[in-house]
Amino acid sequence: MSTTPNVPYRLEFSVEVPGTPEQVWQAIATAKGMSAWFAPTEMEEREGGSLHFTMGPEMGSDGHVTGWDPPRRLVYEEDWAALMGKDPDALSPLTSEFLVEAQSGGTCVVHVTTSGFGTGAAWESEFWDDLGPGWMPFFDNLRLYLAHFPGQEATQLEVSASHPGDAETLWSALHDALGLGDEGTAAEVRGATGTVERVGERQTLVRLTAPVPGMLNVFAWDEGDGKATAGVRAYLFSADAADYVQREAPAWQAWLQELSIPA
Repeated sequence: MSTTPNVPYRLEFSVEVPGTPEQVWQAIATAKGMSAWFAPTEMEEREGGSLHFTMGPEMGSDGHVTGWDPPRRLVYEEDWAALMGKDPDALSPLTSEFLVEAQSGGTCVVHVTTSGFGTGAAWESEFWDDLGPGWMPFFDNLRLYLAHFPGQEATQLEVSASHPGDAETLWSALHDALGLGDEGTAAEVRGATGTVERVGERQTLVRLTAPVPGMLNVFAWDEGDGKATAGVRAYLFSADAADYVQREAPAWQAWLQELSIPA
């Protein structure tokens, strides 16, 4: 028996970012732009074009562009049931809309709305509860990208390690081991230097200046079942970035795995 999705879900927020509408559009509506502050993205840049976000090893989200009005409005749909391993016929697609509104003084406001219809199952409300906290920190990356690296292509480094325990304890250990301070303070993170740009809940965003310029997210999250994950995600902007990632990713991975967590 099929169920008709009729429970509306909605997440709405706005973020002010530096740049012209055209610069903002490049960042939010092209594969190169999205990959530089969000997830590695493949995208046919037109209405009806296909879309794929890589969310980790063997994980991703497929969708397509349903609204395309450069440099003002982008809409795309994804299959959120498939993301959760559920029957896609039971739910409407997940629709995300970006509206770019120019402000005086060289900034734009990006209005983001993500919505969908479900059946009201417990896993659905959990998905939506996690969506905002999981997605909104990427818009700090977007702001930083447009301020310091507009139009540039990123090389990504992403590694994580699972540990027994809760995310709060893991974050505390990760934060202390890296010596991360408050917003505006200098950071030295395993041989890389920069500035702490944003401190969130169990996450810190660092703008890197050397040896490779870029952005570094350090974070911890609860997996459930008495486990938590520590992770780093960097977006690097230079000709040397690929060599740096090849060298540093295994070292980061080993470091995260060996992180000592207080009992």
